[in-house]
Amino acid sequence: MPQFPTGLSQRLAAIRRQADEARARHLAPEARQAFRRRALWSGGALGAVVLALGLFLLLFDWNLLRGPIGAFASARLGREVVLAGDLDAQPWSLRPSATVNGLSIGDPDWAGEGKTIQIERLTIQMELLPLFRGRTILSRLELTRPVARLQRDAEGRATWDFSKPGEASDPVDLPAIRRFIIEGGQLEVVDAQRGLRFSGGVEASEVRGGDAGFALTGDGNLNGEVFRLRVKGGPLINVNPDEPYPFDADIRAGATRVTAKGALPEPFDLGRFGLDLTAEGPDLARLYGLTGLALPNTPPYRLSGRLVREGKIYRLDDLGGRLGDSDLSGRLRVDVTQARPFLSADLRSRRLDLDDLATLFGGAPSTGSGETASAAQEEMAQQLRAQQRLFPDATLDVQRIRSMDAELTYRADAIEAPNLPLRGARVSLTLEDGFLDAQEVVFSLPQGAFAGRISLDARPDVPITDLDMRLTRARLEQLLPAGEGGVAPLSGDLVGRVKLRGAGASVHRAFANAEGEALLVVPQGEIRAAFAELIGINVTRGLGLLLTDDQSRAPVRCAVAHFKGRQGVLRATSIVFDTGPVLGRGEGEIDLGRERIDFRLDGEPKEPRLIRLMAPVTVSGPMLAPEVGVEAAGAIAQGGLAVALGVVAAPLAALLPFLDPGLAEDAACGALIAEARKAGAPAN
Repeated sequence: MPQFPTGLSQRLAAIRRQADEARARHLAPEARQAFRRRALWSGGALGAVVLALGLFLLLFDWNLLRGPIGAFASARLGREVVLAGDLDAQPWSLRPSATVNGLSIGDPDWAGEGKTIQIERLTIQMELLPLFRGRTILSRLELTRPVARLQRDAEGRATWDFSKPGEASDPVDLPAIRRFIIEGGQLEVVDAQRGLRFSGGVEASEVRGGDAGFALTGDGNLNGEVFRLRVKGGPLINVNPDEPYPFDADIRAGATRVTAKGALPEPFDLGRFGLDLTAEGPDLARLYGLTGLALPNTPPYRLSGRLVREGKIYRLDDLGGRLGDSDLSGRLRVDVTQARPFLSADLRSRRLDLDDLATLFGGAPSTGSGETASAAQEEMAQQLRAQQRLFPDATLDVQRIRSMDAELTYRADAIEAPNLPLRGARVSLTLEDGFLDAQEVVFSLPQGAFAGRISLDARPDVPITDLDMRLTRARLEQLLPAGEGGVAPLSGDLVGRVKLRGAGASVHRAFANAEGEALLVVPQGEIRAAFAELIGINVTRGLGLLLTDDQSRAPVRCAVAHFKGRQGVLRATSIVFDTGPVLGRGEGEIDLGRERIDFRLDGEPKEPRLIRLMAPVTVSGPMLAPEVGVEAAGAIAQGGLAVALGVVAAPLAALLPFLDPGLAEDAACGALIAEARKAGAPAN
């Protein structure tokens, strides 16, 4: 290109700029007119599109979308969704609505070819403006003749669970509904895991007049008992998503009743609520069908507290009330984020009636005057009394034990036990995957305690119970009834241990199959001299001391009883009762299956005695009511020998069979106690 001097180049550039500005001023009106024409064409085209879309939506046959909508929903839910009837929509409104006829949702594959939900007609109407503020409000939700058939199998699979495999289902969280109508609803529930069968009707409508604006009712049966559900809520017409929605409920299943009064912080968000709860009934275990929690058997109860739900966490705070004749307070927490609910509890009783504990093991409390028991428990108590039995035969439901995990602590400040000097109790246990482990079970005494560990393994088909309890630093005089003058006939330290393992689905069957051992040791003590002499059937001295009301004491050098258990029978390997004047040796057994005992104790004096009957002392009969007696065979034989000698010899010779030279020696107490220690008894 040619090169121009600098000044000439600047001059030419200025001339070009002036020419361009003049050309732009000349063309500006034409450009503006072209822009207007293009804008008018674009606006017209957009209006035509909007008009065409509106006409399309007004004239469109919505039934053409039934197939695509059903296919999309089926893919999302993993089961067949069918829209068999007409589909209609009214989109051009501040409250757009849609109506579906003949909607059905099938069962999952494992449940067969049934229908989980069938709705003859479903209408949904939404408020449009609140959506711009991030709120969803349904003006109307109406279901005509809906039928829900829900089932859960023994493995825990539920047809109402629409979550993907391995994912936990979320709580129901519906938007606020101003008008909620259910007409002619039916609900059927079959729950193999809870043993629950329910068939009832459901109706919901806006109540005109009165305090309630919403009512939900259901009637049916629960495990063979009449079931009734009543729920009432506040007015829905002006429901506000930012204000709590009040409601109250009344649930009855036979003699069990649960009432609640509370509120949802956000209307129809069932994942969050708080309510004041009251429950009463004959047995807490009967709440399993309603709660899914494997609660223990109890006497009749009445409890109240504040129930709060936050997602998958339930809390029962300020728990208070009574179980039978015992008070109960504390708090509970249930976590349902995992496959099995996890219950944690911290409970306390100011006063525990020991009779009420019997129900925890399937038994019955005493049905004497003033005792609280259900009709079924009274019948069981009468049967056990008639059979003179202690251990109940109620079968443990292992499926319930396997259905949840738990962690519990309990303490009783005082215990009402007329025949036992119990002061208090505390228990700490865990339940995990069908294994219940009470790591700490303690019953405190005025001195010492009866404490140890009890476990129940419900994982096998036949549950296995392990019991290892120790008696430490106890005193005989506190366990035995006092004699004349308020003095117990026997005093001294008492220690022992019971260690048993048995398989069985009831307390009775577990003990009837028990293996293990039991030990009792009295390292030293005292006994009323009259009773010590009678152990050896020393007639002259023993009766003489009794007749003169002699309260003198004789030393107890030691007493040891050791039993080995096999197939429910505890047989004595050694029974030694060594007092100052008499050495007693015994034998016998405790049959836990038949609940009977049979003992025989021979006494040998350590000094010469004028008249001694060779008749061992016996203790036999039902465990609850044994009888103390004398084995007559030995005394009869001894008497027969005396008669014979009286015939063939001088009359004084008849006394010879009753004379005892007193050759018995002291027992080796040190060795016996050492052996007891070796076997596991914590002797002092």
